[in-house]
Parts: sequence; C-alpha cells; structure tokens
Amino acid sequence: MNDFVPKKVFFTRGVGRSSSQLQSFEEALRDAGIAQFNLVSISSIFPPYAEVVPREEGLKMLSPGQIIFTVLARNSSDELNRMVSSAIGLAIPRDRSRWGYLSEHHSFGETENMAGRYAEKLAAEMLASTMGMKDKLVWDEEKEEYSLEDKILKTSHIASNAVVLRNGEWTTTVAAAVLIV
Repeated sequence: MNDFVPKKVFFTRGVGRSSSQLQSFEEALRDAGIAQFNLVSISSIFPPYAEVVPREEGLKMLSPGQIIFTVLARNSSDELNRMVSSAIGLAIPRDRSRWGYLSEHHSFGETENMAGRYAEKLAAEMLASTMGMKDKLVWDEEKEEYSLEDKILKTSHIASNAVVLRNGEWTTTVAAAVLIV
C-alpha cells in the first residue's frame, strides 16, 4: 500500500471568468493547467519524503483524464468589484520521515499576498500543533517563512486573486497542490 503514497507535489493557480459560475471554474482550472484531469479533493497532509517539483515537471508526469489528488482552494463571485482569493499553504518538517501540512484558504477582500500568508500560517500552525509547539511558532522576517526552532524545514504558499470586472460575469480563483503517486 506504500506505493499509493504520493512521491511528488506541485503547486498551481488560476483565474477564470465567464457568464456562468461553472464555466468560470473550468476557465480557472484551464489557467492553472489542470482542467484535463479528474480532480479528487483530499485533506491536508504533505506526505513524508515527498518532493516539491515545478508545475511544468509535474504536468509532464500526468495524462489527460487521469484521476489526480488535490488540495484545492476555490472561490468565486459575480458581485461587481468584489475581490476573491484562493490560497494553499505549505509547512514541511525538517525530519522528512514525518508528514507536513497543506492548508487551503478562500477569502473575499484580501490581496493575493494576504491570502497566501494566511494559508501559510495555517499550515505552519497545524504542523507546530502536532509537535506540541504551537506557542513557539514565529515568523522569520529575513527568510520570509515560519520557523519553529529547528523543526520546520520550509513554509511557503501559492495564491490566486482577482476582482470581478463586469456585471453578470463570474470570476473564480483556484490554488492547488497536486499530489502525484
């Protein structure tokens, strides 16, 4: 059964616009490069020993129609001038035999950076809490990531943000972590 543990992960994001909510979601998935796959939403565990790869490299490992596992953040609106955001946060432990965390966040009125940083904080807090050290989690201004003494190897995020530009037009943002078995 260990063959079913994902070995690689890539991150992607997209924005879509259309007269229907469903079509704007499809356009956002196209923009993210993952519309041609069957997406299965999963919870928030970053597998032990998994490697983060660039989007282009990860996409080359997949085939159209393939079932892929994703941690997906999605948000949409048709309210004129409404700002929508979607973000995925990541926290990987220094001890790579342990699992890390992915978090999804969807919001209104937040900039891309605000939504991304919040998602990153959520992932770091989940990792810190499993280690019983949530109160020791700090933001490292120099590295621009969260640290937990010597327990966290890396934190990061990916986010997508857009504003509804026209009456009657849906705008959708997506951010995703795609796990490759």
